[in-house]
Amino acid sequence: MNTQTIGLGSRAHTGVTYLIEHLRGGEVLSAEVVENRMPAEGRNHMLGVTFKSVAPSANWYLGVFENNSYPADDLKASTVVATLGESVVYTPNTRPAFTPGVVAAGAVDNTAARAEFTFTESKRIYGGFMASSPTRGSGTGVLISAARFAAAKDVTAGDTLRVTAAFELVSASE
Repeated sequence: MNTQTIGLGSRAHTGVTYLIEHLRGGEVLSAEVVENRMPAEGRNHMLGVTFKSVAPSANWYLGVFENNSYPADDLKASTVVATLGESVVYTPNTRPAFTPGVVAAGAVDNTAARAEFTFTESKRIYGGFMASSPTRGSGTGVLISAARFAAAKDVTAGDTLRVTAAFELVSASE
């Protein structure tokens, strides 16, 4: 995991950390790092896969949301659309895939294949999430992570949000 690329300074966080870059005309307008909320649905899924023979999700996808709301612990894939207001006015036509690199030192990221959302309309984007369904506006699958940006992103048609997501598990030290 390239912690310098996404600006991780400490190992006090378990879950997904996002680097969000707002681009217009190829120029980076802003960049910020935010940590996620890993809702109960995501935590339970991870534990079920590890300890209870729950079927793993083969792939994960990133999405962005338009509602001025904060992800809560009871947020689920089935409630993302209604609660967070998933944005669907971007290309590609599906949620961009989270394509992880090598798992090492308890971490994995998509630095080599960052997700990009190129907007087709002007919108205010408040945050992002990671779920197991590729379908925009879908309430199916599992929600593993959601994060509210520190500052909303006012995007216009043609703007791109580039997302680097890093998942890290840390062990408590003495």
